[in-house]
Amino acid sequence: MSADPAQNGAPMIEVRALTKRYGRQVAVQEVSFTVGPGEVVGLLGPNGAGKSTILRILACYLTASSGTVRVAGRDVFLEADAVRRLIGYMPENNPLYPDLRVREYLRFRARLKGLRGAAVRARVNAVLEQCGLTEVAGKIIGTLSKGYRQRVGLADALVHEPRLILLDEPTIGLDPHQLRAVRDMIRSLARERTILISSHILPEIEATCGRVLIMFAGRILAADTAANLRQRLSAGGEVVLEVAAPPAELQTCWETHPDVARFECAPADDGYVRCVLTPRGETDLRPGLFALAVERGWRLRELTRRQQTLEEIFLRLTRPDAEAEE
Repeated sequence: MSADPAQNGAPMIEVRALTKRYGRQVAVQEVSFTVGPGEVVGLLGPNGAGKSTILRILACYLTASSGTVRVAGRDVFLEADAVRRLIGYMPENNPLYPDLRVREYLRFRARLKGLRGAAVRARVNAVLEQCGLTEVAGKIIGTLSKGYRQRVGLADALVHEPRLILLDEPTIGLDPHQLRAVRDMIRSLARERTILISSHILPEIEATCGRVLIMFAGRILAADTAANLRQRLSAGGEVVLEVAAPPAELQTCWETHPDVARFECAPADDGYVRCVLTPRGETDLRPGLFALAVERGWRLRELTRRQQTLEEIFLRLTRPDAEAEE
């Protein structure tokens, strides 16, 4: 087993200028990112964004057209056997053997991954308990629910104690109870391992990941924590203003205001009017609006900058005209 990258400062994942082509189609284009030891990072994007391709390259299932990829300092193309020992990979379409029993399957997979003798029994028992599978260990996999099959796939990925876990759409197709159980398992794993998750489900990425890489059309458009993305991309964003003022006066004011690009006004309670104002460019409207309310004698009840949700940030970044604005 290689030295722990946390001890020498090396990233657990280091991807540089990665490109993958299928004939003329470019699935991944000049992608670069790093993931540190112990991080939980989400690859967020629609189907076809290139997320699964990146995971397959990291898992040594695919080669790249160009670029470099390292796991714990090891080149995935030149040292594939060593890299495979470091990772646990659960693909989107979990390739389980439906005719085997859960414990039998996990023993088989443990031996394939190099475990022998008492180590097989110990690790299978450990992942059965860790993934909540002890009660179904003797059942045939094909008879299990989707949620339990996902747990079996996760147990398979963990059985050889990998340092890096790659999960491709781990919660897709689960009901709310199953989803919560899998989410809790991922959180518990994050205490000891590095995890890279791909998903097109925004709440799942936000609930489980410390950092988000937003992908679209084979490229990474943004990379940061969800909170930092909201703060950065909400700068100069929409402002919500609630004032007690004549609606006609507000209408005229916003139509002629040099810093207001768009506005919507609607009656609120107690004679107040709720206005949502979109600035021109990156202007922060709030200082000027406060001064305007004081000058005109408007009673001010709310003046806030509207924080974008992760979904709104994603939609903004992946609009066809987004590149022209950035």
